[in-house]
Amino acid sequence: MEEKSLRITGTDKTFFNKITKTLTKMLIPTKIGINGMLISIKRNNLLKAFETYQKSDENYNQKDAEKKYDMAYEHYLETLDKYVMDSIYKKVKNNTASEFEKNALSKYYEVTSLKENEFVEYKNRKQKYLLELDNDGIQLSGKEKLISRFNEFYISKMDTLYKAILKNYSIKLADTTNAYESSKEWIYTKIFYTLEEYIQNILSLKIKMGKDEDTKDVMKEYENYETYTVGKLDTKDNIEKNVVLLSISRKLFTHSLPLIVAIQCYEKLLKDARILVQDTKIATKREKAYSMLINLFEDYNVKLLSTKVYWENPKDREEFKAFWNKYKEICKLKETNFIEYVRQKEILFIKNDMKNIRENKPKTDYSKLIKYYKRKLIDYGAMRELKNSYISEGRLLGTCQIGHFLSKRDRTQKNISKN
Repeated sequence: MEEKSLRITGTDKTFFNKITKTLTKMLIPTKIGINGMLISIKRNNLLKAFETYQKSDENYNQKDAEKKYDMAYEHYLETLDKYVMDSIYKKVKNNTASEFEKNALSKYYEVTSLKENEFVEYKNRKQKYLLELDNDGIQLSGKEKLISRFNEFYISKMDTLYKAILKNYSIKLADTTNAYESSKEWIYTKIFYTLEEYIQNILSLKIKMGKDEDTKDVMKEYENYETYTVGKLDTKDNIEKNVVLLSISRKLFTHSLPLIVAIQCYEKLLKDARILVQDTKIATKREKAYSMLINLFEDYNVKLLSTKVYWENPKDREEFKAFWNKYKEICKLKETNFIEYVRQKEILFIKNDMKNIRENKPKTDYSKLIKYYKRKLIDYGAMRELKNSYISEGRLLGTCQIGHFLSKRDRTQKNISKN
């Protein structure tokens, strides 16, 4: 009896354990569970509020419509956040999560890690993350009507969030207190990454939906960008791709990335391009990098500096005016003598960059690049090659030391002959 009782108890225990584990898995909310239903309800409320707000105007309860839309959006985000913590977190913890859910939780923690030190970025990035998470599920559902309705809201809200993220980066780059000086290189990386992310996820969706008014001004640059999405990119390709991203940003994010910040981004790319030219050893690759640098000079001066209205330093403004007048004169040769136009343009850009390097005295050593520039100017007949003009600093120092020694010996001999 005792043995049988123990045996039955053991069996029952195992049986109830299995039931408990099964119930636990069932009760963990999934996309089609409790949280899934709540998300669906909150999403429908949000889309209705958004559509009402879009149709409203100043004469028809616009403020009320906006208030209801904001409230619906807040409740919707809270439900999505709860879904991540109640459902995905528990599934990962119980080792029942899919790869999608594991990646979703990993990204969630990546975003929340910004909260303590980068609250503004955290606030925008978290909203963006939750919207992307729900959007992935909606796109996979195949419900065309829901997808169409959600896309309208999704694009509108994502435009706002991307602008806020880029504006935050702009504030940091424009900061003159040097509070972010040590991290500015990382900010440039974030700006280019965010621009590319927007083009891949939002601009491509606008094009797919046929929003011609939103995309007609950037279609040429977008097609140019697509050429950099195939194959492995080297340093030169990445610089060129970032130039395209900046060109698109000048039309889509004029206020979020103002001119002063765009100039800083271009100057960062110029720095990278200069270093690439002087560090590349293979002649053919160096020439390609040099051609890219010349194109970058033209973009920088034509698309940016020529549109600059306010100059902090009047001297810089006058110098650019002189440069710009020369450039316009050279452009007149384009139709009549294209080869001479290219030659004169390169000479102008090289001389201007040599002057900027000499006056600004950057931390980077550009001595090899200056030597390369001089060789180009000599080849174009814009500079004379003098004998011993390329004596290295070491040899020159040695010559000076020998001269000092000889002059000292001559003075000694002169004193001896006097005595």
